[in-house]
Amino acid sequence: MIQAHSLAKTYGPKRAVDGVTFTVQPGKVTGFLGPNGAGKSTTLRMAMGLDRPTSGTITVNGKALAGHRAPLREVGALLEAKSVHKSRTARAHLLALASTHGIGRARVDEVIGITGLGTVAGRKVGGFSLGMGQRLGIAAALLGDPQTLILDEPVNGLDPEGVLWVRNLARGLAAEGRTVFLSSHLMSEMAQTADHLIVIGRGSILADAPIAEILAARNRIRTLVRTEQPAELMNALAAPGVTLTRLDAETFEVLGADARTIARRALERQVLLHELTPLQASLEEAYLELTKDDVEYQSSVGAVPGAGKQA
Repeated sequence: MIQAHSLAKTYGPKRAVDGVTFTVQPGKVTGFLGPNGAGKSTTLRMAMGLDRPTSGTITVNGKALAGHRAPLREVGALLEAKSVHKSRTARAHLLALASTHGIGRARVDEVIGITGLGTVAGRKVGGFSLGMGQRLGIAAALLGDPQTLILDEPVNGLDPEGVLWVRNLARGLAAEGRTVFLSSHLMSEMAQTADHLIVIGRGSILADAPIAEILAARNRIRTLVRTEQPAELMNALAAPGVTLTRLDAETFEVLGADARTIARRALERQVLLHELTPLQASLEEAYLELTKDDVEYQSSVGAVPGAGKQA
């Protein structure tokens, strides 16, 4: 379990983390989301004892990480996959880490097998691809068989098979009752992996809830309709609070009326429906709505460099 209480971190005049409180529970995958500069990396570094809080606390399994006699057996972390000695082989790197905690060679061989590094374990890390480096970082995180995992962008650089492997690994570890804290910018992957989300923006918690609850809270009723008589059905559905958007000759989207109401209006007008599909807001849409006022850099959508200049 990871617990933060009034956790804050200040760098000069900048308040990177602003008094956040949250709990990452065992037995589930908790996603950690936020725009660039939101305070995610700073929070993870404080959890691992790499940065000291300005105020407040963050504990892993009831203690600050430095208070554990064998930290590697308590929490495994992937924060920066390339922070390894490039002239060492993957096996030598893992053996060096294992020796600090009295972990045997058998466990090193086991995590090499788990992460699929068997064929490259004797190669120097400096020649590893980004994806291979990620697998090595995950192997190091698993080395102490910890109850808590902190994984920052674990699928970065991985191919589709590797992404699926990380997803199954995270969910499998959570199913064993472990705490899995996962940060990623890939919304589609987070939607398929996480059970619970913590969203941070400008150093403050914007949401802390099950993923289904976050989606439901931001999901206005939308329905996709396809018929050969769109104009007649759209006229029947027109009402205050209902928005109708024509998509093509036979398809339109309804916002503000549910599928049952649409079907009833179609039956009354004897309009044949070819499609009636309720649409749920995606995690990306929910996330963008949550963080729209908390991004560090705002861009002008559709702006073209040099537009407006005279030839």
